[in-house]
Parts: sequence; C-alpha cells; structure tokens
Amino acid sequence: MQNPPTRRIPTRVIAPDPLQLNMLHPRQPNQAPQPLPTPTGKAPYHISLDSILTPEQMQSIQSAQRLAFHMIGDTGGVKAPEYQMNVAECMETDFDRPDPTTRPTFFYNLGDVVYYYGEASQYYSQFYEPYQLYPAPIVAIPGNHDGDVQNPANPSLAAFVENFCAPTPRLTREAGDVARDAMTEPNVYWTLDTPFATLIGLYTNVPEGGWLDDKQIAWLSSELSSAPTDKALILAMHHPIYSADIMHSGSKYMEGILDNAVQQSQRWPDLVCAGHVHNYQRFTRTLANREVPYIVAGGGGYWHLHNMAKDPEGNPLPTPYPVPGTDVTLASYCANLHGYLLLEASPTALTGSYYAVPNSPPSTGQPSTLIDTFTLDWQAHTVS
Repeated sequence: MQNPPTRRIPTRVIAPDPLQLNMLHPRQPNQAPQPLPTPTGKAPYHISLDSILTPEQMQSIQSAQRLAFHMIGDTGGVKAPEYQMNVAECMETDFDRPDPTTRPTFFYNLGDVVYYYGEASQYYSQFYEPYQLYPAPIVAIPGNHDGDVQNPANPSLAAFVENFCAPTPRLTREAGDVARDAMTEPNVYWTLDTPFATLIGLYTNVPEGGWLDDKQIAWLSSELSSAPTDKALILAMHHPIYSADIMHSGSKYMEGILDNAVQQSQRWPDLVCAGHVHNYQRFTRTLANREVPYIVAGGGGYWHLHNMAKDPEGNPLPTPYPVPGTDVTLASYCANLHGYLLLEASPTALTGSYYAVPNSPPSTGQPSTLIDTFTLDWQAHTVS
C-alpha cells in the first residue's frame, strides 16, 4: 500500500523582525516570466490624454490648471465581489463633487484587473459590470494575475490586450451589455501624456518581485530621459519597490531596475506608484536633493487584505516610521479596509488623497473616509 501524498502547506513571505522593506524574491517554478504580446501601436508607445477625453474636458483641465484622476490596483472582485463594488461606488461619488475641477477625469488601474489567470470569461464580472456606472475612461497596466496562464497553450495577456490594447475603440465580447469601449493602449507598457503629468507605466510580469526584459528596461531609461521637465513625472508598476506587509514585501530587483535607469537617464520620477500588496502604504525616500513618495495602492477590491509587519516590540508600526538601515520612512498606511487613491496634478504640485471604503455599501449611508493626504512640490522635490 502506497503512502498518501504529502500535503504541501502554503507558505507566506514573512518579513523578519522588525521588518524587511524589500527583498530578493526567489523565482518559483510556477512563476516563470511570460512572453510579452506584440505591441498594437508604434514605439515609443504613447497615448495623449486628449485622445480619450473630449475637447471640452481638456479645455476645462487647462482652464482650472488642475488634473484629477483615480489610481488603484488589485481590483478584481473574484470570490467576494462586494468589496470591489463598494470601492467602485465610492469612487463614483467623486463625480458629484461641488467643484467640477476636482472631479476625476480617468481611472488608472495598477494591475490585477482579473483574477486568477486573466481569463476573458472573467472580464464581465470583474471589470465591465463593477464599473458600468463609472463615468470616465479606465486605463491600465497588467498585473501578475493578468499575465499568468493556467493553460500553457493560452497566450499570456491575450484578454488584457483585447480589452485594453485594441487598435481602435470598440465593444468587445467581454463587455456584454455594458457600453464601455475597449481602450487603445499601444502596448502592455506605455506612457500617458497629460497636461500636468507624464505617467510611465511598466509591466512587471508574473514572477514575485517582478521581471522586465532588456527591451523594456531600455525603454524605461529612454522614457525617463525624454519625459518633459515642465510637468510632474509619475512611474507606475504592479510589483512595489517598498512594502512593510507580511505577505509579499517590496522588491530589491525593481529597486535596482529603477535606480539603474535613473543613473542612466539622470532623471528621477517624482512619484512611484504600485499595487500587488492588498493595502495602502505611503513611503518617503529621502535622497541628497529630493524626497520621493513611493505608494502602494492595492486595496482596490480583491477580497483578501494584507497585514502589516510589527515593530521590534511586536506593536503596530507607528507613523512616521524611519525604517532602520534605509533612506525610507513609512509615512502612512491603511491595512484593514479597502480604498482608493485620488491624485491631482497642477503646474507645481502633486496632491494625493487616500479614501478608505466601508465594508458595507455606500447606499447604507456610510461614506468613504479620508485616511491620508500629501502634497508633493515636484519642483522643489519636497513632500508635506
């Protein structure tokens, strides 16, 4: 009689005491980098905001000298869709703001749009239906779950390309009865040009800690060096460089990729945003001549939130918390509620506000709660 198979117990990446802000993640056999799809647009893969907004909206942005937009990741509402719906409904209330210049003009998704394998069959329930009343364009970079494949015969990111990288705007089969056209991003990594900010979006692939091929690494350096200097520069990716959670931690690999690109281009991004970790964290990296905020905003709807590490005495991390042995300070976090980030860009500043969303839907009378706010003077490179 054969012995029963040994049960494999899932393991977590637990940050050591006091915490490990980023680490080198060993490559797992089931996390091999996936090949990238063929770009649907021309290099260097740019979209201008005026191609997805109306002339009236663009004129309003210019007149107000302000651009507002949502940003959040890990939105796919598989298993418990009510969390994603709650976040979506709270985001919709921002379009009722009395001052129209503070209303968001688009939503930038930081990846993991669809769990668990980016299936086309899941796009209606995890993307189109939850945002059917969201009254603005939605753009995205892929996350690891968008690019992962369950059947090796299926091309990685096929459904993402179908719904976000279409050659022309059109209704896809996945949209069902929702009147939202596919977006026309030129590639799975791409740059959004707006009046007051340039947003460079990376695709950090499937492996834990992220992975970029040589072509994308070279593209990043080129985009940093060629980005306009008269507007804010935002870098978006799925895998975070810094995280004080106990599930994933940040990525030394992605830190090295960015630092090398900065050295080659001689240009720092003013703000770095990521998802992957299912909570909100804001860090400030203090360099010789600037402060750079690094944000984790991955509490957009996936049911399972990720807990934070503890301090050396086993207590919740205080804020601000200078992380020992680093040039990084944990400024704020929210790990017990889902939520979303609202960013505003102007000719001189980037302002961020993070709102936590109640577990019950907004229709019950419980609005979102402002948890954190910051202002980056991107010309002086100081955070307040």
